[in-house]
Amino acid sequence: MRIPNVLSVRLLCAIVFFAQCTQVLANNSPEVPVVDGKVGSCKADFTVKDEAGKPIYNATIKVTLRYGIFNKRRMDLEIGTNSDGKARIIGLPDSPRKPLEFQITSGTVSKSVEHDPSSNCSAVYEVTLSVH
Repeated sequence: MRIPNVLSVRLLCAIVFFAQCTQVLANNSPEVPVVDGKVGSCKADFTVKDEAGKPIYNATIKVTLRYGIFNKRRMDLEIGTNSDGKARIIGLPDSPRKPLEFQITSGTVSKSVEHDPSSNCSAVYEVTLSVH
């Protein structure tokens, strides 16, 4: 009679173990890459997809920040998207003289997105790259 009790305890332990593993794997989405301009408190979140709505891995997002007296200082930021097509740029200037222009590129396809942090400090963009 001991054998059925031992088997049922082992089975119960296995079920509990695998249930915990599936919860860990389900919550394990890829980390969103972040680049910090360190010239303000605004941010922009991007999700880049193709024509079919699938996320694009390693799409490049570039922006040039101008800041300081007479906008003499310049900083170029560049980041690639993760496997979910997501990327985040933080530390954008709160009130730039001109709107920021983000260039999103994947292969030979590119798109430009204009952003004015003074009107929307926490922007979210869903960009679809398609061949014309």
